[in-house]
Amino acid sequence: MGWLHPSDPDPDARVLLYLFHHSGAGATMYGGWPELLPSDIACRRVQLPGRQERHAEQPYTELDPLVTELGRVLAAEHDGRPRVLFGHSMGALLAYRLALSARPVPALLAVAGWAPAGLSPGDAQPGTAALPPIPQGGLIAPAMTADTTVVLGYRDDHAKLACPVVAYAGRDDQLFTPAAHRDWGSRAASFPGVTTFPGDHFFLAGQAPAVVADLVRRIREVT
Repeated sequence: MGWLHPSDPDPDARVLLYLFHHSGAGATMYGGWPELLPSDIACRRVQLPGRQERHAEQPYTELDPLVTELGRVLAAEHDGRPRVLFGHSMGALLAYRLALSARPVPALLAVAGWAPAGLSPGDAQPGTAALPPIPQGGLIAPAMTADTTVVLGYRDDHAKLACPVVAYAGRDDQLFTPAAHRDWGSRAASFPGVTTFPGDHFFLAGQAPAVVADLVRRIREVT
């Protein structure tokens, strides 16, 4: 079972775009994105173990080993083309930590629904904003539980990036408010600010065409 969908990147694309899904989800979260992207940007949808066609594999419960393995996956297929990392919620956490160690440095880090500054004031359990409620039983439960452990184990070290960052947020996200994303300004090589869209924490489900259109424009600016 592979980490990336499709298994091989389009040889004719100019840029590789890696997409990291939120907790409990899988690569199918981005199933409609290839049709939204221009032909010169190859869609690389990341599939973590423990879900969908990889449901029989043991999911990761620690952040650092997961990021290390993702780094190996990306390094193995690096062919000199610019790389862009995009993640939603827990996927944004993974993309951020991967962007810190990836060599060469990604051309751009794009995040949605997550900010390293943490949750909005008043949330009782830091880290849980990256996670939907854990279901009881079924194939998704082990992956959701493992993802929860990964996110709750994260401790912010204020690490700074060598690449630019763009951020997207739902205007009604009560977990990571648009204001929380301002912290990226102190961590990125450049940060033009957060772009907001209608919706809550999972705004991406209904706003994918608009987000992709903006993301493509940002990619064009740096590659």
